[in-house]
Amino acid sequence: MQAWKDYQAQNKDRFLDELLDLLRIPSVSADSKYKGDVARCADAVKEHMLKAGCDKAEVCPTAGHPIVYGEKMIDPKLPTVLVYGHYDVQPADPLNLWTSGPFEPVIKDGKIYARGACDDKGQMFMHIKALEVMAKTNSLPCNIKVMIEGEEEVGSTNLGIFLENNKEKLKADVVLISDTSMISMENPSIESGLRGLAYMEVEVTGPNRDLHSGVYGGAVANPITILCKMIASLHDENNHITIPAFYDKVEEMSDADRKALNSAPFNLDEYKKELGVSEVWGEKGFTTLERTGIRPTLEVNGIWGGYIGEGAKTVLPSKANAKISMRLVPNQSSDEISNIFADHFNKIAPAGVTVKVTAHHGGEAVVTPTNSPAYKAAAKAIETTFGKEPIPTRGGGSIPIVALFEKTLGLKTVLLGFGLDNDNIHSPNEKYDVFNYYKGIETIPYFHKFFTESFGK
Repeated sequence: MQAWKDYQAQNKDRFLDELLDLLRIPSVSADSKYKGDVARCADAVKEHMLKAGCDKAEVCPTAGHPIVYGEKMIDPKLPTVLVYGHYDVQPADPLNLWTSGPFEPVIKDGKIYARGACDDKGQMFMHIKALEVMAKTNSLPCNIKVMIEGEEEVGSTNLGIFLENNKEKLKADVVLISDTSMISMENPSIESGLRGLAYMEVEVTGPNRDLHSGVYGGAVANPITILCKMIASLHDENNHITIPAFYDKVEEMSDADRKALNSAPFNLDEYKKELGVSEVWGEKGFTTLERTGIRPTLEVNGIWGGYIGEGAKTVLPSKANAKISMRLVPNQSSDEISNIFADHFNKIAPAGVTVKVTAHHGGEAVVTPTNSPAYKAAAKAIETTFGKEPIPTRGGGSIPIVALFEKTLGLKTVLLGFGLDNDNIHSPNEKYDVFNYYKGIETIPYFHKFFTESFGK
């Protein structure tokens, strides 16, 4: 609609400046020293909701970081879209690898560099600006509810409780999320599925204190060595996960579905070049697109122990730790996988050490039906603004609350993401293209329009 385009064009500089201001707030949910900043960011999101045209908006306290809720209800007879996003961000470490301050956003070559630029402030904020575009031009086609949480990066610990206690408030017809990516702006896509997650921490303890490696080395088990051997044993020579029963409920995709998945534009040489690796790695018998979309994985996210300071200290450490995440596919239960991992890890520990396994958080894999009115509305919206039909893909990441929305609220989710795989989310120099930000604001109103037109058909 021309009114939407005109309003966005007239206000695009302000839209960008407001996002940059939001990115300056270090809303790191995992680190308690940023608790005040997280709360400050929640207040800022609330004010943006009200200015965009929400009839009401509120900061809802939880046992952890708050959830921001707003709504614009125009007619109870019209469909209601529940928009979800998160304002919390990952820690910025390691700081020395950033080329600019993680909370001092800069624009270089048309890209916004800052922590949260893509995940998820930039993408979340598109929806607030899209709501403004529709509200200020008196062209809102449906009711919109917006729920932006502050704990996504730490497992959405309190979101389930909030959903249970606010079912009537959150009553809607579909959930709309932009926290995923496209293949490229030249090849737009919609993720029709996400993997689940089981996130674990392991601790291996040997002697009751750190020891002199000369006096005791070779006579007492070194927890770091033992931990490394245990982790290495979790994959076989074909990079197949060795935990018993791990694959028991993995559904094998048909040859036709695998062929369709691999038809997406993908250049392996460019992929390796962009990552700076000479070869890819993964489960034998599967392509890179399959390994990152439809197969479960096990990765070590962090490992530590002993002395890592400057200079030398000849120590045989008392403890060694690691954090391990497993991405799961449909039919795999995060609780079940967490339990079999813990059981296996304890069983493979040799004599001379003790093992402690802690499950941190998890979530279930989801598949979004591509024949639903909501998915078709998203596809039509993208086709309208990009000029080509989007390709359905499977996302390798996890958004555990998607399954939670279906379980608690009975709602399916559409994943209308505008990020790119090389946006460095969770890494130094996270970025988000200004073009993508504006394109999202342009496209989202069409989703609401087309979903409303298809509602009840």
